[in-house]
Amino acid sequence: MTAARHLAITMGDPAGIGPEIIIKACQRLRARIDAGDLRLIVIGSGGALKNAAAHLHAGIDIPEVRADDAAWPNLCFLQADAEGEPIRPGVLSADGGRFAFKAVEHGVRFAQAGRIGGIVTAPLNKEALNKAGYHYPGHTEMLAELTGVKGSVMMLAHGNMRVSHVSTHVALQDVPKRLTPERLRYVIDLTDKALRGLGLKQPKIAVAALNPHAGEGGLFGRQDIDVSEPTIAKANADGLNVLGPVPGDTVFVKLRAGQYDAVIAMYHDQGHIPVKLLGFEVDPATGRWQELSGVNITLGLPIIRTSVDHGTAFDIAGKGIANERSLIEAIEYAERLAAGAAQA
Repeated sequence: MTAARHLAITMGDPAGIGPEIIIKACQRLRARIDAGDLRLIVIGSGGALKNAAAHLHAGIDIPEVRADDAAWPNLCFLQADAEGEPIRPGVLSADGGRFAFKAVEHGVRFAQAGRIGGIVTAPLNKEALNKAGYHYPGHTEMLAELTGVKGSVMMLAHGNMRVSHVSTHVALQDVPKRLTPERLRYVIDLTDKALRGLGLKQPKIAVAALNPHAGEGGLFGRQDIDVSEPTIAKANADGLNVLGPVPGDTVFVKLRAGQYDAVIAMYHDQGHIPVKLLGFEVDPATGRWQELSGVNITLGLPIIRTSVDHGTAFDIAGKGIANERSLIEAIEYAERLAAGAAQA
């Protein structure tokens, strides 16, 4: 059996917790890597990666490779760009943003050339990214431009909680304008395709209502009636299994109960809050997060991309206490999607 292609792990901002969670994830996944069941190429700052390994006393060797090497070992590292001043954990800098962009740029090129099966991104800092001259709101928009696509869809996943979004980083007052028949159908189609790529034969998708009580017959707005209902009806007529619009105050309870395979949320907080509420485990004694679980998947790209569902956490960077669970879940989702794409 031929081993799967490498997955690229882009470090994100080296001043954040990316280097630490990458080292921890590689340690936990070492048996699979040694067996050739999992192959990873880490892309980012070599200085930050070495510092994280030393701080964690990690007995793990990640040899450096070049982009044009004919073959890479199962676990390896690629320097994304030239090192500048040492990057300090928790300190925002233009160099941190530069490394974040360059790592993703390398990953996209490898994916487009077929050298890797997908990209798994560690978090970047938007301020550092813009400070470096790369003016993107985040990874999703950067990836869209690098791959030449005009539209994409964010899906968050935690266990069986899979939530796609009609809109994300826009003002709440602009959300109703983003709900068009074309956009909603695009999100429905990409969500169905992603679920099939994860191995679900006949996925069931629910569309969350934009307005309370799905508009209450038009008393609270007509978008659910005039836009969502006919779009859902057309999707069903085309052979998909789509329900809704389902009121937002119950749709995620039903998703958690397994009545659907995914929900399409209308806006950022509607979809993010339920996933993060379940994915973030809190120590009741201290009020601190013990674990962060969840994966961000970008749909609509010509390549596979998954990500952790948390930020750079500058406040704890370099302290050795960051949790790698979300990164491991993102790697596992990328594996499943890459395997599904290979079989398609």
